[in-house]
Amino acid sequence: MRRDDGQDGVVVGDLGPDTDWSSALEGVDAVVHLAARVHVMDEEAEDPLAEFRRVNVAGTDNLARQAAEAGVKRLVFLSSIKVNGEVTQPGNPFTVEDAPAPQDPYAVSKFEAEEALRRVEKETGLEVVIIRPPLVYGPEVKGNFLRLIQLVQKGYPLPLGRVNNKRSLVALDNLVDLILTCLDHPGAAGQTFLVSDGEDLSTPELVRKIARAMGKKPRLVPVPLVMLRLAGRITGKSAEVERLVGSLQVDIGHTCETLGWQAVVSVDEAVSFKKDVASKPQFFLC
Repeated sequence: MRRDDGQDGVVVGDLGPDTDWSSALEGVDAVVHLAARVHVMDEEAEDPLAEFRRVNVAGTDNLARQAAEAGVKRLVFLSSIKVNGEVTQPGNPFTVEDAPAPQDPYAVSKFEAEEALRRVEKETGLEVVIIRPPLVYGPEVKGNFLRLIQLVQKGYPLPLGRVNNKRSLVALDNLVDLILTCLDHPGAAGQTFLVSDGEDLSTPELVRKIARAMGKKPRLVPVPLVMLRLAGRITGKSAEVERLVGSLQVDIGHTCETLGWQAVVSVDEAVSFKKDVASKPQFFLC
């Protein structure tokens, strides 16, 4: 949030339909909404979709309406490419014109949050900008990609040599630059933007870039995809396998043309390994 009083932040509590944002919105002219209930590894909610909706949909709607009442001019909302769907065919990327096809509770809640924001925009005049990023990388790796990086770092063979997919990623620097652009660009209001580094990679290419950044030699074993997918089904890890072997590309043409935007760092520039950070590459994906 942009403020004029020099405050670094205001604690408002958990995001939800009853959150009081008044203290945080005072003197603010633009809001970047990044908070959300995201992927829960050990889901305990009896109705996960209802919980996602409570936080991501009702909570977002509540924030937007309070922002409009407080005189905020623009709200930039970080959604997810999962609103478009889970996979693409190589060479047939998602575009901003595609019909949404969310497939899991998180993605459904993000799409419904987008719809709620468009209603608030129509009813109040609040300028809403929606950004749908794919995998985001930068400092502090987590999740499946942490395991991938650790395997590369330890020199273990990876059965990914026959994978010929294409995936779009976005470096944190590039995402932040787009968000900043969307805060005040006159052409951003009312728009939805897809974002990436503009360089789609196969999983083996990504492994090679990570290995090169670490000064390691990648060990890619050519295992047939049918065997990888079978192993995924047997172990209950089909979703994780698909993220390694499937494609998910995005077309950022609309973003670049509308905003005159381009990535500020390349993949090679963004992927780095800091020797002073104990055993951890500067890589983050979510």
